[in-house]
Amino acid sequence: MKIEHIAMYVQDLESCRQFYSQFFSAKSNRQYHNPKTGLRTYFLTFEGGTRLEIMSRPDMVEGVHDLLRTGLTHLAFSLGSKEQVDLLTEQLAEAGFRTLSGPRTTGDGYYESSILGPENIQIELTV
Repeated sequence: MKIEHIAMYVQDLESCRQFYSQFFSAKSNRQYHNPKTGLRTYFLTFEGGTRLEIMSRPDMVEGVHDLLRTGLTHLAFSLGSKEQVDLLTEQLAEAGFRTLSGPRTTGDGYYESSILGPENIQIELTV
């Protein structure tokens, strides 16, 4: 069994698509639009086949963006090496994204950093 995809609502569909395409090499499908509900979506496919569906619609309700909230807390991307974690952390910081922690080796042995991506989604970069 595998997770087929993860989905999340976002306010700015195009900037989120650009972020994951630019920094994580996601490949986007063509936008789906349901004129009846106003729903607009993209499926973003990452190396290895993992997919993220980003969605937006006019009747969304703003949620709580606290980092220590219940529910989905972060998206983690395995980059393959410490050097790649360091490099992407630096690139994201230079692009104006806030580094929350790291790069560092955690108490449970992971080498990682954490940044705050678009829509206040916490992104974990790891080996």
